[in-house]
Amino acid sequence: MLRASAVMALIAACILVTPAAARKSSLIRDAEIEDTIRAYTTPLLAAAGLDASVVKVHIVNSPDLNAFVASGQQIFVFTGLLQASTTPAQIIGVIAHETGHIMGGHLARTQEALRAASSQSIITMLLGAAAIVAGQGDAATALIVGGQQVGLRGLLKYSRTQESAADQAALKLLEATRQSARGLADFLDILGDQEALLPESQDPYVRSHPMTRERIAAVQRHLERSPYSDVGDSPEFLIAHERMKAKLMGYLRPARALHLYPTSNDSVGARYARAIAYHRLAKLSEALAEIDGLIAEFPNDPYFHELRGDMLTENQRVADATAAYRRAVTLQPNSPLLLLSLARLQIALGDAAQTGKAIAHLENAIRLEATNPNIWRQLAIGYGRSDDIGMASLASAEEHFLLDRHGDARRSAERAGHLLPRGSPAWLRSQDILSATHDAEAKRER
Repeated sequence: MLRASAVMALIAACILVTPAAARKSSLIRDAEIEDTIRAYTTPLLAAAGLDASVVKVHIVNSPDLNAFVASGQQIFVFTGLLQASTTPAQIIGVIAHETGHIMGGHLARTQEALRAASSQSIITMLLGAAAIVAGQGDAATALIVGGQQVGLRGLLKYSRTQESAADQAALKLLEATRQSARGLADFLDILGDQEALLPESQDPYVRSHPMTRERIAAVQRHLERSPYSDVGDSPEFLIAHERMKAKLMGYLRPARALHLYPTSNDSVGARYARAIAYHRLAKLSEALAEIDGLIAEFPNDPYFHELRGDMLTENQRVADATAAYRRAVTLQPNSPLLLLSLARLQIALGDAAQTGKAIAHLENAIRLEATNPNIWRQLAIGYGRSDDIGMASLASAEEHFLLDRHGDARRSAERAGHLLPRGSPAWLRSQDILSATHDAEAKRER
């Protein structure tokens, strides 16, 4: 297990979080938003020579204009940046810049340590959290609580030289992917305006990423000579960006969403925002009317079916919600969050056949996202309902280990070891967890 100091060093100035911000921050798990950010990010990582296929996207619920890339495999983006952006190119430009820090070796001292860290460990230590509770595709779940204070102000700070180098790397990545750097220029202009503010009024990104007018001028010079300067965002990215902003507004500020997206606005994004806002404000009939209208127009959109499932779940209409999630999974079978939502309800139905299907869905979800403790928790419940206590114990051990509950993980793994066939793959995994918990506790004692 990494120590807090090691994790703080490996982030190396990409972000500055105060204790107060840590207490009010939360993680958002949403299949659609994560897929959108991943689509923005994957070409950049591939151009950088990083393993884009294993990228993990994390959305942090915070009003700050912020984002960072950790080791090329962990992408953290703040809702403040997403909601303040006016084009996909602005977000892409920021992520290209952060990837430039990775390419420049600015995190070199702790790259290997980071690769061994779970996203839960990184976020827990980064935000000073005591616990992380992950949830399904609801933009207000996965609350980070706690208040471990971390001295970040001096530690997390890039030099102006590193900032300029990251800009140059970003420009090369954007050029390699045939994208315009205009979004990066726009974002730097926003940060340049922030420099005139008092430090306490500035976004953390400004305090940890020193700005100079020379940096802005360098990007402008690139735009003057690049053949891709006038390349606009793809229609697919523009639609995804509109929906992402509408979705965040609907979930995070539902009353505001209804003001910004009145019924006179018949765009897809506006209808989506209203459907979510009505749902958040417990106006089920209005919410269903909006989402059913969208589904009628776009019957093959998995995320519209997912939202319908969320609405029905929270109103105890389990059978109808299960049908909605089943349709979402049919349309998007490789989404671990959609698989989790469907499986959770199938288990809740209390039917043996449905529980068997749920286990199959959860096992698929684990293959896609083995670091999600919620999937392991549901898998433990499913195995328990099927009277497979050995596998239920192993799944519980996996969940506890991911959440750094080493005592609980050891006890569950010991139980699994007694019940599973000796020498089987599952038994061997229980022994791996026992060994890992022993090593983690030994390091803690030292």
